[in-house]
Amino acid sequence: MTEPWNPTATGVLRLPSGRLVRGRGLRRPLPADGPAPTYGVYLLGKQPPQLPWETRWLRWPDFRLPADRAEAHAVLTDAWHRSLTERVEFACAGGRGRTGTALACLAVLDGVPPGEAVDYVRAHYDRRAVETPWQRRYAAGFGPVSGAARPEA
Repeated sequence: MTEPWNPTATGVLRLPSGRLVRGRGLRRPLPADGPAPTYGVYLLGKQPPQLPWETRWLRWPDFRLPADRAEAHAVLTDAWHRSLTERVEFACAGGRGRTGTALACLAVLDGVPPGEAVDYVRAHYDRRAVETPWQRRYAAGFGPVSGAARPEA
């Protein structure tokens, strides 16, 4: 297990289970208050630059939804599992719309009722997170794959 995020560091969201994940905008410099991620999920319309930690690119154009929703579900579920023992980061250009939507989906995986996930992320991460109506609907409709139980740690 790696050293966890500092819960008071810039962009760190504490999920109800106590898991810590970080959201950030790639347009801003890497936060100086803490260690680097061990795993990053980058929500961008084009492939991100190489980084010195393990990364996953999820094709997700600005102000839109993931290009492949099945892949997005798998990537977000994997990242939620990894957040138990790793420093997981989510980032898009601004750190609000796509990042906030992904964090709301993680909150659902962590047990927040889907209809409350956006409010949870806005209260605990960024009050302007999840920017579009379709991003709000995506988060509210996010959940386990049909027929599957909620992922366990």
